[in-house]
Amino acid sequence: MINYKTYLSLAFLLLLVSGCASNVVDLNASPYSQAAAIKGQGGVYKIGKPYKIRGTTYYPKEDYHYSEVGMASWYGKDFHNKKTANGEKYDMNTLTAAHRTLPLPSIVKVTNLENGRSLVLRVNDRGPYAKNRIIDISKRGAQLLGYQVQGTAKVRVEILEKESKELKAALLGQKVDTDLSISSPSAPVSNGKTLVIYNAEKADKMTTERNADNNYFVQAGSFSELSSASGLKEKLSGFGNTRVAQANVDGKVYYRVRIGPFCFKEEAEVTLAKVKNYGIQNASIVRY
Repeated sequence: MINYKTYLSLAFLLLLVSGCASNVVDLNASPYSQAAAIKGQGGVYKIGKPYKIRGTTYYPKEDYHYSEVGMASWYGKDFHNKKTANGEKYDMNTLTAAHRTLPLPSIVKVTNLENGRSLVLRVNDRGPYAKNRIIDISKRGAQLLGYQVQGTAKVRVEILEKESKELKAALLGQKVDTDLSISSPSAPVSNGKTLVIYNAEKADKMTTERNADNNYFVQAGSFSELSSASGLKEKLSGFGNTRVAQANVDGKVYYRVRIGPFCFKEEAEVTLAKVKNYGIQNASIVRY
């Protein structure tokens, strides 16, 4: 009889040989296949420490009874190919989402209460923080849910406990009960309505109200030694355009590590949350 560790090793080997580990996370696939793809992008399972944005402290936790009604927004090309809060690369054309406190990753069902459409997505990022919105969905997800053009929609977000626990177990190398496997979770449910998929190249501009008066940066640290600043710059390069800015304060030179610029403060706040979730609690937003 093959023991569990041997089975797990063989499962990942088969994925690699068959080409399934293409770093594309397919929600229809087994938890092992999803986990292999997530790890292939550099992603991990994490909850994260409490962090503060705009004076509000958020407490990430495992909450498998989570269900909430509120406003959803979406995010697209400004964050495309940049690192998500759990280490993956954000792809605006896949079915993912950002949430302020749920485990990363976790699986949620989002229902657009304005048109009845439902969609299953994988949460792998932090946000949103504007106007009390409860979830930020990928561009593709917003298209399928039918609110990309209008920018926001009233939704119900429910965590799928079984699927989320299975994915967590697979990522942590623990046993997954295959009797609880998912059956085509990513298929949209129209509830009797016609499902319209918008052209992915159209209506690409976010319609949220934002202040574009200045450029914003996320400042992750200030050092007296250039080598220390350069080291942090390399660690944070996956979060966006990272640079070291030299400043003279009272005759002393400092080297400040910054990510940006961002035209809109909300974009900077999303990156700030990721940096704090990474472990740099003293990071802040500066404007020039």
